Amino acid sequence: MIEVQHLTKRYGPFTAVNDVSFKVEKGEILGFLGPNGAGKTTTMRVLTGYMPATEGTAVVAGYDVFANPLEAKRHTGYLPETPPLYPEMTVREYLTFVGKLKLGPMGAAERGQRVDTAMRKAHVDDMANRACGKLSKGYRQRVGLAQALIHDPDVLILDEPTAGLDPKQIIETRDLIRSLAGNHTIILSTHILPEVSQTCQRVVIINKGRVVAVDTPDNLTHQLKGAASLYVQVDGPATADAIAGIAGVRRATASEQHGTLVSFEVEAEPNRDVRRDVARAIVDRGWGLLELRPMRMSLEEIFLQLTTEEHPQEAQHG
Repeated sequence: MIEVQHLTKRYGPFTAVNDVSFKVEKGEILGFLGPNGAGKTTTMRVLTGYMPATEGTAVVAGYDVFANPLEAKRHTGYLPETPPLYPEMTVREYLTFVGKLKLGPMGAAERGQRVDTAMRKAHVDDMANRACGKLSKGYRQRVGLAQALIHDPDVLILDEPTAGLDPKQIIETRDLIRSLAGNHTIILSTHILPEVSQTCQRVVIINKGRVVAVDTPDNLTHQLKGAASLYVQVDGPATADAIAGIAGVRRATASEQHGTLVSFEVEAEPNRDVRRDVARAIVDRGWGLLELRPMRMSLEEIFLQLTTEEHPQEAQHG
């Protein structure tokens, strides 16, 4: 549904987006993740036809956004970080105005139905007669989403849709976005990590204008620190040297100790599953095996590892 190839955007000598490529399948929610200033908003503005790229191509719903900008825009709904509302208009008046712009020649009754549908989808129908300027931040975001939905686009591009919302509003907005998947293909930009794991099926991590990883959140945690590292908790006189002496174990480090309870981080040799060997060795020595599980990096750790100055993973994932 979306295909970006070698997209580059320069402002004079400054390169905001540098050779970015990714795809989004129909009905998918893709998280576009990166620190502030990474190039997320610039990429979204290029995808929506708001600004041209310096190099590369972007295809939305089968239409090149540079060669066929009007057709691409007809299939795209865009929610910028700050929704473009007119504070003196009521919600219904504003969405009717947007409908006249986006829906073209259409009878007032049919356009009214589209407005009602968009308000219902975005859960703002209870605020239809409230002035936009008197809405809470959460409702303003929802009205912005309603304007993006009013022409029932194939693609939704949402830039920081939960920025500035309180915890309850964030949960409501996440639920709303998840409910739209399947019928709409969604790109969701954010630097809020729980957003990605709780809302998105796949993630593109971008840093300093470059893509450093494309995968599912689960696969990223497996790739960067999967079954090769184990957390082991033992009740008994176990030492790091004793654990490191088990076949297939490369390194063992004691991480904490409370009385006879000792926890270890165990690193296995490459492509070696040592869980059975570790468990057997501990039990054979008469120690109590209280816990043994793969250690995975949290999304926060992955994000920091991929977006710091020096990291070995960039070449692997980029």
